[in-house]
Amino acid sequence: MAINTAKIEWNRGEAVFTDHKYSRAHRWFFDGGIEVPASSSPGVVRPPLSDPAAVDPEEALVAALSSCHMLSFLDLAARDGFTVERYTDEAVGRMGKNAEGKIAVTTVTLHPRIVFGGGKRPSREALGNLHRRAHEACFIASSVKTEVRIEPAAA
Repeated sequence: MAINTAKIEWNRGEAVFTDHKYSRAHRWFFDGGIEVPASSSPGVVRPPLSDPAAVDPEEALVAALSSCHMLSFLDLAARDGFTVERYTDEAVGRMGKNAEGKIAVTTVTLHPRIVFGGGKRPSREALGNLHRRAHEACFIASSVKTEVRIEPAAA
């Protein structure tokens, strides 16, 4: 099985730290060489102690679920002989208390909009089946307790 790594780096700088007035901005480094600015969510820690322009962990979770579903969907659609021209999703993660009473990302709703090309187009039933199979195949969805909903946009 694959091993996935990420390096996370944060530095205190000149902040006192023990007064909780330190920056939450940090960097994510991935094995392919990309560096991503990251921070706590400005909804959790107000700027300037957070960086609204950076990716926060909750956004990253939503993006990972959406991306994984899309990649699984594209693979299955190709295997079934459908040509996908474009796939977009405006995924939404909702925070709330989980069953243990802890704040968590409790639901992620995917809103995929797919444009098919070629002569073969899936029926509504086949499209729903593709999404179900993609959800079952998604490694990230299989790894989290968060409820993941898929609400495809009308074609």
